[in-house]
Amino acid sequence: MTETIFLGLGSNLDKPIRQIYRAIGSLGEFVDSIERANLYRSNPLGPQDQPDFINTVIKGRTSLTPEDLLGFVKRIERYQQRVETIRWGPRTIDIDILYFGNLNFNSSSLKIPHPEILKRSFVAIPLLDLLTNAITPTGDRIDRNRYDASTLVRIETQEEIQWL
Repeated sequence: MTETIFLGLGSNLDKPIRQIYRAIGSLGEFVDSIERANLYRSNPLGPQDQPDFINTVIKGRTSLTPEDLLGFVKRIERYQQRVETIRWGPRTIDIDILYFGNLNFNSSSLKIPHPEILKRSFVAIPLLDLLTNAITPTGDRIDRNRYDASTLVRIETQEEIQWL
């Protein structure tokens, strides 16, 4: 049985757009029918003395369990040399499980839906690129007007080349 999943991806080190595309390629090993939202540049959430982030959300289908998907995501992060230094610090890649079907899941290592989705414009706006009628898998409605889009810059083709 497969479930529809949504994953948030972000990077601000070592050619961020390339890092995101690389992660999506790796995710294709266990995630089918991947659709990607637009890419957005945003200010860092944590310490401001770091480069801007590139963020996106992907939608796909997987037959993995939530725990197995988390393990796979963590392997991709390690493979792409993510080093955890400080909370909300710079990183080569960050992959968060946002939704796993309509599942509500809570363990010591994983919370689904991700508890910060609706608090972060750099997650909610790309998520809206992929949602039909702005309704989340758990039935919540996301109002685009609630988010300050001025903090995000949608990456256009020419700008992408500069970040590669």
